[in-house]
Amino acid sequence: MVDYGQRNHRKAVDSALATPTKSAITSSSLQKHPLTTLKGVGAQLSARLEKLGLFTLQDLLFHLPYRYVDRTKITPIGSLLPYQAAVVEGNVSGANVVFGKRRSLVCRLKDGSGSINLRFYHFNASQKQALSNGEKVRCYGEVRPGVSGLEMYHPEYQVYSDASPPPLEQTLTPAYHTTDGISQPRLRGLIEQLFQFANSTMLPDLSPHKDSKHSLLERLHYLHFPPQDALLEALIDGEHPYQQQLITEELTAYQLSLLRLREQRLNQHAPALVDASELISAFTQSLAFELTSAQQRVCDNIRSDLKKNTPMMRLLQGDVGSGKTVVAAIAALCATASGKQVALMAPTDILAEQHRSNFSAWFSPLNIRVAWLSGKQKVKERREQSSAIANGDAQLVVGTHALFQNDVSFHDLALVIIDEQHRFGVHQRLLLRDKGHTPHQLIMTATPIPRTLAMSAYADLDYSVIDELPKGRLPVETVVISQKRREDIINRIRHACLDGRQAYWVCTLIEQSENLSAEAAEDAVTKLMEQLPDIKIGLVHGRLKPKDKEAIMVEFKAGNIQLLVATTVIEVGVDVPNASVMVIENPERLGLAQLHQLRGRVGRGTIASHCVLLYGDALSRHGKSRLQAMRSTSDGFKIAEIDLELRGPGEVLGTRQTGDIAFKVADLQRDLTLMPAIHEHAKIILSQQPLLAEQLIARWIGHSEQFAQA
Repeated sequence: MVDYGQRNHRKAVDSALATPTKSAITSSSLQKHPLTTLKGVGAQLSARLEKLGLFTLQDLLFHLPYRYVDRTKITPIGSLLPYQAAVVEGNVSGANVVFGKRRSLVCRLKDGSGSINLRFYHFNASQKQALSNGEKVRCYGEVRPGVSGLEMYHPEYQVYSDASPPPLEQTLTPAYHTTDGISQPRLRGLIEQLFQFANSTMLPDLSPHKDSKHSLLERLHYLHFPPQDALLEALIDGEHPYQQQLITEELTAYQLSLLRLREQRLNQHAPALVDASELISAFTQSLAFELTSAQQRVCDNIRSDLKKNTPMMRLLQGDVGSGKTVVAAIAALCATASGKQVALMAPTDILAEQHRSNFSAWFSPLNIRVAWLSGKQKVKERREQSSAIANGDAQLVVGTHALFQNDVSFHDLALVIIDEQHRFGVHQRLLLRDKGHTPHQLIMTATPIPRTLAMSAYADLDYSVIDELPKGRLPVETVVISQKRREDIINRIRHACLDGRQAYWVCTLIEQSENLSAEAAEDAVTKLMEQLPDIKIGLVHGRLKPKDKEAIMVEFKAGNIQLLVATTVIEVGVDVPNASVMVIENPERLGLAQLHQLRGRVGRGTIASHCVLLYGDALSRHGKSRLQAMRSTSDGFKIAEIDLELRGPGEVLGTRQTGDIAFKVADLQRDLTLMPAIHEHAKIILSQQPLLAEQLIARWIGHSEQFAQA
């Protein structure tokens, strides 16, 4: 049998299937042995496997398929349907090199029921020679419609004689998440090799509901290589009983990891801060508004935490405009009144500058110095600010990523406040925390997270919600309008601005490039200036120098700029109560959370406000769902629930960051309903079966646990 299409892969598999060289593993746990124990796994392949989170033999066993392919039967060519994946066989009735936009080798394959083209854009002379007239070929691939009928593009194939037909697969073929340099056959071969010598004593069953008929190893073998009669739909949907057991075990391990982090935190020592009642009273009396009952409740929780000598770790959620910054200021006063320092980190220059402006205005009358750190500062200014931070002259330090750089030293950091926490990587949050001696942490987000998901993902944190907007706030009316009515919207902005109000015009792009976004905004501002010659228009985008950006924002806040054209850099940190109109071009290109944040830039005063979603010609199904959700509600938590359904937990919680736990078999979106019961069960295990807790965490979390939460 000649197998040109799979020859190189087969060599790799044959090598992987060889007997392991180290017999010592036959009597010890698979968790204790590195992947280099396997035949054919050297340092280079081991490093590639580590990119998949695979370090030990046990890790490899729990690297389960994300889908399955059925190669157990041959499908007659005449019964094939477009986009069906199938195994077919027949005789070659012609093979020619075709010249068009791209040169390709086209081979016609016939059986008794019909014919199909096999098309190869990458081929060599030996392949062309092997696929000659009359040769018997078996191949596997996806069927697609082509110019001359059905085709398979680059199928896996084998050329063979009638005397020695290749055997069909006896099980469903697994497909794994992989990485550069590791093919599917190579990974399958390593797993097959592992099953050849592993036995159930090497892999203890940690489930409280053990299967008396089948060991854990047998159940894993079933999931890696299901038999021909397995219910494929149930496996794909994660509903097979063997999968359900593993899902429960993995989610339990995840909860145990977070709960153990919480226990460890409670055993650490942090500075107990004073209540600062007089200072806080003076501060709140200076405000032009009264705190809402929700703000008062959250402040009481935080002040109670800060009095303790264990580090506070509190997640503060509040919808756009709910007043989280004032709550953060009250927490900061507890630290400054205790002679300690506070660091407030924000993800963007605009948001950090907004915080600096607010805190300086609030704290200067209280003789509290606010320092400022940004990556774009000039050397002299940065040196002056760093010196004030290091010697303790600056009690509150506001900044961006510059706060956790190596050259920044704090005199006595006792409280870390992180705004829009999901914008920061895990390692970045750890670096800032390590600037102090176990400081208290307040983690804030204006991106609402459904309560069940927040309890699951942040089980090691205390959890507070500001679920009330300030008095006098009116909901923002949202309308969805086609680009064809652009002129109507421009007239609407003209009337609003001439009536003394202000507006935003936000430009978006499919490709998230700062340069391209800036160009789109520059084009928009040129056209709007032509159409609105009597309106003062400003432009803000990420390419502007910080001082220029700040100068424009100051002018806009002062009312000297009536219409601000911007990219999504204004998503957070802009507070102009007089702005009452927000136009978002091509909103279908943005996620719900980002749209909700942008809409939150208006409706911050007592004026009736409007958000116009100016969509393009082609709307996808998801795009329509997002815009409908924006139109139907202004409640951030309802929007978060819809966002969870549309995009899944990984996106709702923020960009998937290096160090975050990636589930092996569980899917938070699919399995979220299991979490309340699992959370309670995990608390019982941690208190009553600490050894089992250790084993579950080691099996499922392993190397990721230290980064589970910052």
